[in-house]
Amino acid sequence: MAQTRPDDDPFAALRDRIRSTADAADRLADEAARGGAAGAAGSASEATQEAQALVSLLALLRDVLPDELRQQVTDLVRQVLLLVRAVIDYCVLRLEAGPPASRAAPPVAQDIPLD
Repeated sequence: MAQTRPDDDPFAALRDRIRSTADAADRLADEAARGGAAGAAGSASEATQEAQALVSLLALLRDVLPDELRQQVTDLVRQVLLLVRAVIDYCVLRLEAGPPASRAAPPVAQDIPLD
């Protein structure tokens, strides 16, 4: 029985790409949590590289998956994108509406005599 090299195994390549994409997503999430202001130009180029890695991962998935499963993945990605769009729309509406009235002015406090 011939042993397959990692270069010949599409699933090994898929696992490697998923792992590297997950690592990159973790790095970007950590950077966003720290504020992300430092190295903004470097972040943009890293974000572009990570987006390209994600696109190549999806292309590899498209080539490896059977037609029925590929359609299910396509539907799932579409639903995720619709969810992201809805969240963005919600955030934009909240930003356009301004701060809520409860946060606009602090509550008025009064002294209550204890005698």
